[in-house]
Amino acid sequence: MDYFVTGATGFIGKRLVKKLLARPGSSVHFLTRSREPEKLEALYDFWGVDKSRAIPVVGDLKDKQLGVSKAEQKKLKGKVDHFFHLAALYNLSASAEDDEAVNITGTQHTLALAEAIEARCFHHMSSIAAAGMFEGIFREDMFEEAENLDHPYFRTKHEAEGIVRKESKVPWRIYRPSSVVGDSRTGEMDKIDGPYYFFKIIQKIRKILPPWLPTIGLEGGRINIVPVDFVVAAMDHIAHLPDQDGKCFHLTDPNPHRVGDVLQILARAAHAPDMGMRINAALLGFIPRSVKKSLMALTPVRRIRNALMKDLGLPDNVLDFINYPTRFDCRETEKALKGTDIAVPPLETYAWRLWDYWERHLDPDLFIDHTLKGRVKGKVVLVTGGSSGIGKAVAKKVAEAGAITIIVARDKEKLAEAKHEFEADGLDLIAYSADISNYEECDDFVRQVIEEYGQVDILINNAGRSIRRAIESSFDRFHDYERCMQLNYFAAVRVAMGFLPKMIAQKRGHIINISSIGVLTNAPRFSAYVASKAALEAFSRCAASEFADRGIDFTSINMPLVRTPMIAPTKMYQNIPTLAPEEAADLVVEAIIHKPIRIATRLGVFGQVIHAVSPKVAQIIMNTSFRMFPESSAAAGKKEGPPVQPTADQIAFSQLMRGIHF
Repeated sequence: MDYFVTGATGFIGKRLVKKLLARPGSSVHFLTRSREPEKLEALYDFWGVDKSRAIPVVGDLKDKQLGVSKAEQKKLKGKVDHFFHLAALYNLSASAEDDEAVNITGTQHTLALAEAIEARCFHHMSSIAAAGMFEGIFREDMFEEAENLDHPYFRTKHEAEGIVRKESKVPWRIYRPSSVVGDSRTGEMDKIDGPYYFFKIIQKIRKILPPWLPTIGLEGGRINIVPVDFVVAAMDHIAHLPDQDGKCFHLTDPNPHRVGDVLQILARAAHAPDMGMRINAALLGFIPRSVKKSLMALTPVRRIRNALMKDLGLPDNVLDFINYPTRFDCRETEKALKGTDIAVPPLETYAWRLWDYWERHLDPDLFIDHTLKGRVKGKVVLVTGGSSGIGKAVAKKVAEAGAITIIVARDKEKLAEAKHEFEADGLDLIAYSADISNYEECDDFVRQVIEEYGQVDILINNAGRSIRRAIESSFDRFHDYERCMQLNYFAAVRVAMGFLPKMIAQKRGHIINISSIGVLTNAPRFSAYVASKAALEAFSRCAASEFADRGIDFTSINMPLVRTPMIAPTKMYQNIPTLAPEEAADLVVEAIIHKPIRIATRLGVFGQVIHAVSPKVAQIIMNTSFRMFPESSAAAGKKEGPPVQPTADQIAFSQLMRGIHF
């Protein structure tokens, strides 16, 4: 038996061809734009045949009779038993012009070729979209009853089906599949469409919340989902049944789930929190269209919506289909499939395969270069306070990734040591000696960097000063507050403002400010330090709002306690869990790669929540730590004595509150 297939390289078409070729003595002619062997080799491998049984026919949907030559038509004339037309534009985001060119004009050209070669039966792959947004149950024998065909995809699929019904001189059969997902046996899929748009949302929820925490989901209309293997098997079987010409078959699930149930099934497949509570999207229908249109005309509303949709990976119009009103009767299909094992499997039985395949092969994040090298290679990265501690560890990582690495610090000896250390490892390091808390030195340094390197792509404000001293021990030490503010806030802002004009001009840039977990937990004894870091965070938030449309990102890292020279004077910290500089540098690397607004530990975020929800409880916790851990000898103005061994309470508390400054 001989077949002709358009769309043979598509997700469904490729599998249908394989099914047809499994029939003894069959051969398939398939439409292709090129006969080049290297482009067809993968198809032959998939089908398990060579070009003697899968014969390429060069043509294009946009050409009359698909552009198939007269000589080729002569060879095919009277030979093709079944002509399958699967080629179409299945894209809700496509333009009306593209939909019309492929779905309507393409169908006319295909039908003309089928008639020219005298095919015995024309099989048209339509879609449930041909029903439009019909209110109620749409039967297989219904067509003219379709309504609400405003969307270009719905309208063009309806009109294409009408062309076959009204104009075909060849006996025809029409198939209307619902939303087609991956193979129920392997999960294999080739693109993100239909329910796959919600996978990224579920993944984001899973990353943020523990699986045992119930979340709020969305309720809406019924979403009809079928796996590709069912569609192919059903189409192949029905196409070869006698006495079925002139009929339409709904390749749909007779028991479709509501949107909320589908999201719940997918969430369980992803091991994400259950969406136990649901908001009915039908409530949105009570908002008059004129009101919605007026709201979307407001620039802030439109920009927020667009940003949310982009972040969630949703196409603009996907929410229009949440309340999909149509149910599909498929009795003719069930009758045709009676006595076979071809049926729609329950979504619950294969959702995990869909999820697993998506996360391994289709997740958009897989195609983004999430490596440090991809972010910094060939770019200018400046680290203040880069001669030791966190700064040096960060500089080493970005230098290894191929960045033009610049550090600045006051101590020339430490700078020379760092440069020598990098050179020993085969790394380039550019070191500047400057006190950035001195305005003149800071300005000279910024000017010199711009003159020599043109711009800074990534600025890491790491230089800082920390003072651990209770307020009652600081009444005569106001200069502690001035010194912290001068370096931690004013110097960081001055450096940022020095490089921002170039970032604005090149419409890109990233400023990373090393803040403290103390800003979230309001750590006692660190009022001078925490206040200066809180000021820097406030500047970053304001600046981020101003430059959100200029391609410039700001990230604050609420760094926990890190084992650096800055905390060395406090001997008690020798017995408290701290991060190594390299671990802290990993947080900076995460900031460079992902550009989040904030990076904080769970404990830090928990502390912030406690302060927001129950500030009195938070004060009691912090006051307990304040009284439990004594003032250092240096802070109290005494000579440093031998290290005091921590008590059992101190050890337990420090382990529980790992990383918080005491």
